[in-house]
Amino acid sequence: MIVIYGIPACNTMKKAFEFLKNQGVTYEFHDYKKKGISPETLGLFLEKLGSATVLNKNGSTYKQLDDATKSELDNADALFKFLSQKTSAIKRPILVDGDKIIAGFDEAKLADWLKSYV
Repeated sequence: MIVIYGIPACNTMKKAFEFLKNQGVTYEFHDYKKKGISPETLGLFLEKLGSATVLNKNGSTYKQLDDATKSELDNADALFKFLSQKTSAIKRPILVDGDKIIAGFDEAKLADWLKSYV
């Protein structure tokens, strides 16, 4: 079963939900606002996708940070702690199915990733 991680109010998440629905794909939604993120899951994201992908530098949570804090996030431990506390700074959506993982919403890439489901 696919698990899609994010927050419900995000426009990108809404597009992803609609896309999955139109493709007939069932999924479980993990809402960061209600459930947070486990250290194991965040570690998986960082390991499989890399910090440059997992940290959403285009979002308001990141953009509101001062330059000193932004530079501290180059440190893996500091980034892990920050993302654990500020889940809205994690790229959205992130979809996981077993060993398969993809971040962001790009219809073509997501359609390719989903080929085994449709």
